[in-house]
Amino acid sequence: VLTATALTKTHGARHLFRDVSIQLSAGRRVALVGGNGVGKTTLIEILLGIQDPDVGAVHRPTNLSVGYLPQELTDELNGTALEVTLQGAAQIVALGERLIELQERLTGTDDPDQSQVLHEYGETQSRFEQLGGYAIEAEAHRVLAGLGFDPESVHRDVHELSGGWRMRVALAKLLLAEPDVLILDEPTNHLDVDSVAWLEEQLSTWTGCILFVSHDRDFIDCVANRVIELDGHSAHEYVGGFSDFVESREIRLGQIEAAAANQNRKFAETERFIERFRYKASKARQVQSRVKALERTDRIHVPDAHQLKAKFEFPLPRRSSRVVVEFENATAAYGDQTVLTEVSLVIERGRKVALVGPNGAGKTTLLKLLLGELEATQGKARLGNKVDYARFAQHLTEVLDERRTVLQEFKFAIGDQGERNLRTVLGGFGFRGDQVDQKIADLSGGERTRLALAITMANPVNLLILDEPTNHLDLPSCDRLEDALNAYPGTLILVTHDRHLIRGVADALIVVRNGTASWHEGVDEDLLRPAATVTESEPASAPPANKHNEAREEKRNEARRRNKVHEATRDLRGELQQVERSWEKAEEELAQLQSTLADSATYDDPDLARNLGKQHEELKDAAAELMDRYETIQRRLARKEAEFG
Repeated sequence: VLTATALTKTHGARHLFRDVSIQLSAGRRVALVGGNGVGKTTLIEILLGIQDPDVGAVHRPTNLSVGYLPQELTDELNGTALEVTLQGAAQIVALGERLIELQERLTGTDDPDQSQVLHEYGETQSRFEQLGGYAIEAEAHRVLAGLGFDPESVHRDVHELSGGWRMRVALAKLLLAEPDVLILDEPTNHLDVDSVAWLEEQLSTWTGCILFVSHDRDFIDCVANRVIELDGHSAHEYVGGFSDFVESREIRLGQIEAAAANQNRKFAETERFIERFRYKASKARQVQSRVKALERTDRIHVPDAHQLKAKFEFPLPRRSSRVVVEFENATAAYGDQTVLTEVSLVIERGRKVALVGPNGAGKTTLLKLLLGELEATQGKARLGNKVDYARFAQHLTEVLDERRTVLQEFKFAIGDQGERNLRTVLGGFGFRGDQVDQKIADLSGGERTRLALAITMANPVNLLILDEPTNHLDLPSCDRLEDALNAYPGTLILVTHDRHLIRGVADALIVVRNGTASWHEGVDEDLLRPAATVTESEPASAPPANKHNEAREEKRNEARRRNKVHEATRDLRGELQQVERSWEKAEEELAQLQSTLADSATYDDPDLARNLGKQHEELKDAAAELMDRYETIQRRLARKEAEFG
């Protein structure tokens, strides 16, 4: 058991937490939550012995094994992905190597200690078998496969892998080691939806103790049986998953507010008594007694549930064409390696689409195709007319200049916009008051993410592409981002492993898997939970695992209905898009003709003016006819959709 008692920590003049006590024992799976900058990582490092508390103590038994996955790797990993993973089972690997040595000695005929070697071999083999040594390499392969590695990539040197894949190898090594206490700081940041679902299954049955930080409430709900909240003052522990935490926290906050209101009433009565009798000699002793009582009494602190929430807002963009993104039998390849084949889909104006699929399936390639960063080897991929886009990606947090303040970096990135108060804009992203004068180097990972989002969203665009925007954000800021994306007036393409955000924002999914991309209306839970994570032993009519299942079943039914509507109206929507494109083209030509006819020089040539006038009338009639066709198809489309309720 790892225990921490009455921990207090300050950072400069800032008080992170005080009087925090934690017990980590077998069977406890504890989620550590709280806003950015409240000291979650600091508390973890104190528990690990990396930092010392100002006050308090941590007791770690000498025989206790502790495994730690930080947000960013600090240890050097050497070897292939499989070799590094097997380092987690170093004791078993060492026993296996010893067995080989003993076997070689036993095959020799001149070893004088053969009986002793035979005895040691039997003891070593028994221990090796007891620890599961004969299955350890197969287990390492299973863990790596669950985290997204294919059979070939497990033999790649880790130095050839990206930072995200190296984090997966480090996580695989920890899972294979099975320490008594497993501490994970944002373990899902570098995982795709498939790997997150697999990791949930592994951790939800973990027999040791887990302490983890995560912004993914679905992950917390599935894994945690306790939640500890750091609120900027102290820590509060709740029994249950995330849903239970939210419910219990509301009750606790209500009780605190009632107690604070009662205390304030008593303080007010006491202060009135002091003020009334301050100068009356006969009441001097009672007045002094009450003054001292006020000084001795600690004020009840009421947590401000909104103080850490960033408010994301979007300036109004110009209107784009109806078709924002279009793929027409698009195929993408890198050299001889084809990644995506025959992708055909359309994203229309105002849609909010989540891009899901395992890492390496081609999600980034699809984005590169639509942005023109990669040329399709076959077919077409294009943006529509009047489409202005902005893209957020995690690397934006890495290119911030650490020498600048928040305000300086923001102004440098978006330019001087004159009438806009940049401090007010940054305040909407959670940087208030003196926080805009903080150096970038002093910001936490979540604060850097918020600044990068502010830079991305500061200018009006009608297509927003967000690649893992919730990484490092705290839960309140995730809530605000969800609200903002629902209110965003443009088209959204969202790449995230956060299923709660997908469920709350997206109205359609693009699933990238098996070398292609397919469109799915609605958000089908089956697509967010890959089939491989459903075991055969699960009964078809299993009862709901938690209180969200009924709502999720309703969403699944709605998604199935929308898929049927989508299939039934495919031809009509295709016809509608074709007519709209023709109509838009006719309107553009008409506008050009009107501009020419408005020029007095046109009438210097009577024949030209006559021909242009005739073209104008014909084009006007054609545009009107196209508009009538467009409205007719729209009515047919509405009737067809109404057939499905």
